[in-house]
Amino acid sequence: MAIPVAPAPIPTEIKLHQASRLLELAYADGTRFQLPCEFLRVYSPSAEVRGHGPGQEVLQIGKHDVQIAAIEPVGTYAIKLTFSDGHDTGLYSWDYLYEIGRNQEALWQRYLERMREAGATRDAAGAVRPPTPGVASAWKKL
Repeated sequence: MAIPVAPAPIPTEIKLHQASRLLELAYADGTRFQLPCEFLRVYSPSAEVRGHGPGQEVLQIGKHDVQIAAIEPVGTYAIKLTFSDGHDTGLYSWDYLYEIGRNQEALWQRYLERMREAGATRDAAGAVRPPTPGVASAWKKL
């Protein structure tokens, strides 16, 4: 017998703080999440970011300064965010927003770790760091 799972709460208020680049979600029970635009962009639920299955995720680099340019309701279940870099294909369901809000710290740390492993940076100007001097010279010798 399946146990019914209650859907995530629907936000009672959604505010975009453009100066601080935060999307604030408030709920009837007093829960509040302040989600940075960069966080929302790198965890977009779109296929472009998540891929079409496990292991197909695409690391989003150089998104530190991204902003939300527009927010549109999608029926009664989601919002569509348009970002300043032109990305606009992710639909952020209420369930998804609540889940990433609850797990924001762990998800952010996972993202930073993946960036370190890739030798990438959050800054758009230097999305991939140049090779380490010793590694570059060793490569040239091959």
